[in-house]
Amino acid sequence: MKKLFLIIGAPGSGKTTDAELIAQKNENISHYSTGDMLRAEVASGSERGQEINKYISKGAIVPINIVIETIVGAIKSAPTDVVIIDGYPRSIEQMVELDKYLQKSDDVELVSVIEVEVSEATARERVLGRARGADDDEKVFNNRMKVYTEPLQEIRDFYTNKNLLTVISGEDSIENIVNKMEHFISAKIYT
Repeated sequence: MKKLFLIIGAPGSGKTTDAELIAQKNENISHYSTGDMLRAEVASGSERGQEINKYISKGAIVPINIVIETIVGAIKSAPTDVVIIDGYPRSIEQMVELDKYLQKSDDVELVSVIEVEVSEATARERVLGRARGADDDEKVFNNRMKVYTEPLQEIRDFYTNKNLLTVISGEDSIENIVNKMEHFISAKIYT
């Protein structure tokens, strides 16, 4: 059975970097970033990629069916039994759809949802400082923060009620954050 960890956090919270570093240090863990998977599809120039780009370029949420297909495909084809996906869920609808899938699936178990918590000021400074692409300007950042924060309390409540939510501060050094997260994941895998 695949053990699934979801990492959520504001744009610029460091969730992708944290997850990448954990996967690099642990050969039994695969990491997928929802954002990277969707950007790779856009870069491929495929029809689906062009469709995805219409949403990403505005900082909007990609339709649920496209995201679920992408995530489920990644989990099923992962070469390891432990999978970390960051940047998901981003909406109540995404959370509900994944939950429906997991309830029907007997080969994937959601072990934990880890929230990397940072202040909006820290997130803004990091995102606008890195400027990776068209989705890293002030207007798009403001929209991405709004999209992230609007459903956040409901997402927190949902996973708290299932005893699955853990919050880790993203304000510390990358090394300390990764160590905390890695220790937490290891404890969940081996218990």
